[in-house]
Amino acid sequence: MDEKRPTVQEQYQEWLEKTLRPGEAKVAPRRKSYVASDGEELQPLYVPEGELDYAGKLGFPGRYPFTRGVQPNMFRGRHWTMRQYAGFGTAEESNARYRYLLGQGQTGLSVAFDLPTQMGYDSDHPLARGEVGKVGVAIDSLADMRILFGQIPLDKVSTSMTINSTAAALLSMYIAVAEENGVARAQLNGTIQNDVLKEYVARGTYIYPPGPSLRIITDIFEFCSREVPKWNTISISGYHIREAGADAVQEVAFTLADGIAYVDAAIRKGLDVDEFAGRLAFFFSVSNNFIEEVAKFRAARRIWARIMKERFKAKNPKSWPLRFHTQTAGCTLTAQQPLNNVVRVTLQALAAVLGGTQSLHTNSFDEALSLPTEEAVTVALRTQQIIGYESGVADFVDPLGGSFAVEALTDRIEAKAQALIQRIDDMGGMLRAIESGFVKKQISDTSYRYQRSVETKDTVVVGVNQFQKEEPPRKQLLKVTAAAEETQRARLASVRSERSQADVAAALERITAVAAGTDNLVPHILDAVRRMATLGEISAAMEKVFGRFEEIIEL
Repeated sequence: MDEKRPTVQEQYQEWLEKTLRPGEAKVAPRRKSYVASDGEELQPLYVPEGELDYAGKLGFPGRYPFTRGVQPNMFRGRHWTMRQYAGFGTAEESNARYRYLLGQGQTGLSVAFDLPTQMGYDSDHPLARGEVGKVGVAIDSLADMRILFGQIPLDKVSTSMTINSTAAALLSMYIAVAEENGVARAQLNGTIQNDVLKEYVARGTYIYPPGPSLRIITDIFEFCSREVPKWNTISISGYHIREAGADAVQEVAFTLADGIAYVDAAIRKGLDVDEFAGRLAFFFSVSNNFIEEVAKFRAARRIWARIMKERFKAKNPKSWPLRFHTQTAGCTLTAQQPLNNVVRVTLQALAAVLGGTQSLHTNSFDEALSLPTEEAVTVALRTQQIIGYESGVADFVDPLGGSFAVEALTDRIEAKAQALIQRIDDMGGMLRAIESGFVKKQISDTSYRYQRSVETKDTVVVGVNQFQKEEPPRKQLLKVTAAAEETQRARLASVRSERSQADVAAALERITAVAAGTDNLVPHILDAVRRMATLGEISAAMEKVFGRFEEIIEL
């Protein structure tokens, strides 16, 4: 009678003891330990663990639970949308960059707005001084939006706008420009970020307290579900959470917990989950830990599918998939030896593609020094195109699926993220977790741990704490001049002098009145935009009712 064959796990233990350990005695490991971004130790080798529940854990692409991708044929059908996040100075300058990128083969626009625009201040506001056009394009009124999208076919281009607190006003301006050019709102395709919750823990570009902010977001859900059906009404963002210092598990957990909060708020408003869930989108970072990042995206898809189907009882299969945009990690870019960033971005972009992203932005190699130059942004776009057209990875659906390491990390991230989401649920939900400071502390602690590991050289950053070299300052950098601010302020003054002040005042009064009630705000904001009310005026009209949020810092 044959002896019982040892299990894979038993064979693995035997390999550890009799092959790996003796090998390590001869050639010691390079590090004391190898860890994931959350500090958990990684195994030197991954093997199968028991019998795989293929249907329950993996399934097939385009089918629940979408671990292997949201489309049946993924990039064999068409490539991900290649976006380059861009915006600086005036609307004229940004429009020129957009038209250049589209001419180079970019397939979607992604708009960066300056800080005053993000925070609801017009360019002539005292707090805007020195910030106009610096980290994005300045948009004060419909006049600016007309220039920003001049000569761009809005019925053919998908546009993503990274805007949160003032999302309703910017979306209204976009709709107005499209309709002026004969493009019906029902034809528009794109995304607004519209994710205010992460602003309270990661970025700080909020205006109103969380409650009123959720009101505006769900008003946008309702309006777009009926009027702009192809529009993605929110891009629930883990990117900025990761940039603030979170690890991969925290990025997934906090992002999906934000998503739960938005769905809860919309349902409380009276919307049916299947009425809006299919237009929810997500936005993730992709960092340097290649295998972990691929696994992160697969785990996030599986968790969200189960949340929508089991927790929210969504019946339409189109409500279950997690669709997401990815941006390579800005926090990994270095000012030292900036050309090294080309390699970092390439690895990150490849991980996003192998993880099944729907659209992708690749950072430019000089972004740690300035706004990206035309040369750098072209290299970043070419990186995506080479991956898409030359590498061959787009010829397979989920090509890393079945890798023991990828599947093990997918399962581990899923389990740890679900545990963290449950902890947030036990606190009363994401809003309560944010208000209590829990989320911010979790991110801060992780950020501190990472920084210490760089300082002790447990984490190597090439060109920063190892392999340094002396190098001259880079000369070809893009700078936004003070003239851009003066141009913007002059155009704003012209808009104010030429419009009907009575019409604007009446439109703003209606916004304030509606903010105090329960009607949908978006149609009234759209009316004010058409009457040439400015972004700052519209924000101030709602602030009269909602107030302005001020963070309480405990010392």
